[in-house]
Amino acid sequence: MTARLAAVLWDMDGTLLDSEKLWDIGVRELSVHLGGEMTDETRHALIGSAIPTSLQIIFQGLGLDPSPSRMAEAETWLNRRVTELMSGPIPWRPGARDALAAVRAAGLRTALVTNTQRTITELCLDTLGRAYFDVSVCGDEVAHGKPAPDPYLSAAELLGVAPERCVAIEDSPTGSASAAAAGCAVLVIPCEIPVPAQPRYTFRDSLIDLSVADLEAIRRAA
Repeated sequence: MTARLAAVLWDMDGTLLDSEKLWDIGVRELSVHLGGEMTDETRHALIGSAIPTSLQIIFQGLGLDPSPSRMAEAETWLNRRVTELMSGPIPWRPGARDALAAVRAAGLRTALVTNTQRTITELCLDTLGRAYFDVSVCGDEVAHGKPAPDPYLSAAELLGVAPERCVAIEDSPTGSASAAAAGCAVLVIPCEIPVPAQPRYTFRDSLIDLSVADLEAIRRAA
């Protein structure tokens, strides 16, 4: 590839914000509300998933019938609880604020690409700062959430850039698979669970001291 890096596409939960820990509270409390404790195996399977997929996994883990009415009640309950949890300040992941600022200062296009629904994402943007992003794409705004490529393809289209000229920054297997399937180079910074190595993935321990030159190198290497 000879074309320069055109855009950086940021995941939110577990990548920019340490919000997976708040989701952990919400989904575990939902599991108890539905009638049973959540296993760690089930919890790990939820990381990076959109709410409809997460609910399917939770119901399956508890051996419950995922009837439309029970699923709808569970989604309402979870949305209300997570909204409560996200309404205050949300901790940043290490180095995330400086990395956002560096990318913005370099004049690169940016997008926030998350499986979280719009209403909750708006709360998180109060912490992140809307000025850091040209566009944002949420899980309830695409036909198929991560791990499908739809969220990243939508973000690239909204920015007017080719996915191949983008670096996506992710923390989960689900999100990383989505970005790679869309054609992006993927910088993986695992948070709650390991991410298996795959083509197009580059790994770092954190966003601390991440530079635009680093992102250019990651795109060229993909």
